Amino acid sequence: MQKLLILRCFRPDKLILAIQNFVIDEMGDKYVKPPTFDLVGCFNDSTNISPLVFVLSAGSDPMASLLKFSEDKNARVESISLGQGQGPKAEAMIERAQKQGSWVVLQNCHLCISWMPTLEKIVEDTDGKKCHKGYRLWCTTYPSPDFPSAILQNAVKMTIEPPSGLRANMLGSYMADPLSDSEFFNSVEKSGTYGSINVENDKHQHEYIT
Repeated sequence: MQKLLILRCFRPDKLILAIQNFVIDEMGDKYVKPPTFDLVGCFNDSTNISPLVFVLSAGSDPMASLLKFSEDKNARVESISLGQGQGPKAEAMIERAQKQGSWVVLQNCHLCISWMPTLEKIVEDTDGKKCHKGYRLWCTTYPSPDFPSAILQNAVKMTIEPPSGLRANMLGSYMADPLSDSEFFNSVEKSGTYGSINVENDKHQHEYIT
């Protein structure tokens, strides 16, 4: 801590990195390095009355992972991108899903701020005893001060941070679909024969594998 105080006086531009190293030494790197995105764990924490909210960051799109996850859970998904005039359609979609037990994905909630009070009331009025247990409400939004705080307080909040560093990028690639799916690898069989074709080009012969 004393070294940090001295560093704060002479090199404030290096303070953030030094604090990160200090936390790693004292508490471990799990408090500095963000964990890999765990959609299964987030879903297990949710209920039919608690929405799941994706707080988007630049370049992040959880829809591919969400659709793949819905296939694994054998869940029916209805998705709508919110905007002008889409509120009544989304409301009808939610009402239908609560009866059937399907999932509703409301994309880009930050683009339909005028309808957010209606969504807030829908979430507050959802009765877990009358609503199908398989029903789930998913929302995606960029950070917005107009997003209902009541929804955030009762929701399972998720975010996908841009990976920093080679290790985080590699882990993100291996944990994402389809690389994380074992069936993807098992479905590919090694086949083919090895051969060669001589191609004369500038008196050079090239060999390739077919």
